[in-house]
Amino acid sequence: MAKNTTRRFRSLFLSDIHLGSKIAKAEYLLDFLKHHDAETIYLVGDIVDGWRLRRSWHWPQSHNDVIQKLLRKGRKGASIIYIAGNHDEFLRPFQGVHFGGIVVADRVLHKAADGRNFLVIHGDQFDAIVHNVRWLAYLGDKAYDLSIIINRTVSSVRRLLGLPYWSFSSWAKVKVKKAVKFISHFQMIVVDDARRHDVDGVICGHIHHAAMEMMDGIQYINTGDWVESCTAVVEHFDGRMEIIHWMDQEARHLAPAERFLPVIVEGIDSKAAA
Repeated sequence: MAKNTTRRFRSLFLSDIHLGSKIAKAEYLLDFLKHHDAETIYLVGDIVDGWRLRRSWHWPQSHNDVIQKLLRKGRKGASIIYIAGNHDEFLRPFQGVHFGGIVVADRVLHKAADGRNFLVIHGDQFDAIVHNVRWLAYLGDKAYDLSIIINRTVSSVRRLLGLPYWSFSSWAKVKVKKAVKFISHFQMIVVDDARRHDVDGVICGHIHHAAMEMMDGIQYINTGDWVESCTAVVEHFDGRMEIIHWMDQEARHLAPAERFLPVIVEGIDSKAAA
């Protein structure tokens, strides 16, 4: 993408940024926000990682810069809706409250430009482990941190060999049978809930696996995350939804060794999805 080029969209959906954790790729997100604007910005949960902040305080300047960047977009006219997730569940008692122009919600309905209605929700509500076996959820969270450390080691070796970026943790997630089963089960439950709400689609996060597909007449969209894949979902002014994978080589905030791939995009045309 050319320098100083800003793409404008009707809506922008971001989730699982995990500010306050060492695994958050805040610099990538800052670069993404510099190049992308939207009339409405949905923060689809786990934006701030309260779990990790309770264990150990970690809040570098780049994490504060992300918050300030979002607040500036709000001051310039963007409508910003913060949908609480499990890692930032401390916000759930404040539904409907405005913080610096950002309104907090548990779930919302989004009407796309082409008339389709989407349920927007983080998705942890459908994760039985998060709600019923809290200690196992915390253990899994630590295991995920370990996978990210392994991922960074693998990526460093690949860079030294001149190979492109490759996510070990994302690969493991889709190769391990139980992980594949969990993702598939999660998608089906979320889609079933969307059907009960009589909507055309659902936009969620939580499982850190960006996806966009039709499932039994319901469009399932997952925004992914900003700890591995650096993905976002955007709505064009005609209602078309698109996943953007942001690995921009021109990210000014990153050291040269951390710059990976150019932008990759994928999407579904709204007419084809209808």
